[in-house]
Amino acid sequence: MRANRILLILTALLLLTTVSMPGTIPVGTYVTVRTVSTMKSGTNHSGQSWTGTLVNDLVVNGNQTVAHAGDPVKGVITYAKDSGRIHAPGLLTLRLKEVHGVPVTSSSRSYKGKSHTTSNATKIGGGTGLGALIGGLAGGGKGALIGAGAGAAAGTGLALATGKQQAVIPAETVMSFRINSSQ
Repeated sequence: MRANRILLILTALLLLTTVSMPGTIPVGTYVTVRTVSTMKSGTNHSGQSWTGTLVNDLVVNGNQTVAHAGDPVKGVITYAKDSGRIHAPGLLTLRLKEVHGVPVTSSSRSYKGKSHTTSNATKIGGGTGLGALIGGLAGGGKGALIGAGAGAAAGTGLALATGKQQAVIPAETVMSFRINSSQ
């Protein structure tokens, strides 16, 4: 009789544990989200929170729905670097920290601004060529040399003035994260 009571209590505890676990998200689950607002490496900073919504129902163990499409998610910007003017485009790295009220840790997603290389080469090279052409027409070989130097300087100035290439994640961007742990 006593063994039956212990077995009954253990069974009840097991059932309660199983019932209380629907909020957990298994490690390795992929969660696809849509951002609510735009994030930029030039204005956002590390540690700043961001919000989004689930794109699809989050189904685990084949049939258990933990969260529904449209449910809220919260994340954090783990790294934000402003763009330089001539080199080093902006960078943003994001992680999830909560899915429909369930605290999680996740993989990260990184976004990088456009490369400066092509744009700067065009501006500086174009300035050099145009300066050489104008200098050559105005003063021959010596004028071409002077014009090339002046054109290169002007192209570099233009690259400095217009060179920031921020990482931008527009509102409504869809991205997936892999869950590393869930509470």
